[in-house]
Amino acid sequence: MKTVLAFGCFDILHYGHLQYLRKARELGDRLIVVVARDSTIRKVKGREPVFDERARLDMVRGLKPVDDAAFGHEKGEKYGIIDELRPDVIALGYDQPEEDARLRKWLDENGMVKVKVIRIRHVEDEETCKSSKALDKIRRCITREI
Repeated sequence: MKTVLAFGCFDILHYGHLQYLRKARELGDRLIVVVARDSTIRKVKGREPVFDERARLDMVRGLKPVDDAAFGHEKGEKYGIIDELRPDVIALGYDQPEEDARLRKWLDENGMVKVKVIRIRHVEDEETCKSSKALDKIRRCITREI
C-alpha cells in the first residue's frame, strides 16, 4: 500500500485545498494529511488562526480524499512527523515554501531515499484559491455590510 503525506494549515478551507488533496490522493492508495498546529500558524503566517487546530483537523478528516489526518510537530525537528509516518510519497502544494532540495537531503540522510517528493501544480488561477485571498474577500464583504 502506497502512503501519501500532504501538509497544510487549512485555516480557511477552500476549493484550492480540495483540489490539492484530490491530486495528492491520486499519487497513492492512502492519504494522510498533516495539519499545522496553532503555534505554527502564528509563527509562519504571523497571525492568529481563524479556526483552532482541533476544528481544522476535524474538517480535514471529513474530506472524502483524506484517509487520516494528524497534527504536525510543535517543537523540535520540523520533519519529525515524516520520520514518524514513513510515507512513500510527499505531496507539496504549489505555494508551499518548502525547498524540495532541502527536504530531499533530509530524507536521504534519514534513510528514506525511496520517498518521492512531488510538487502539486495548481489547475485553477493560483490567486483565486488562496486562504489569504479568501480572507481579503471576506474582509471586503464585511466592510461593505457595516
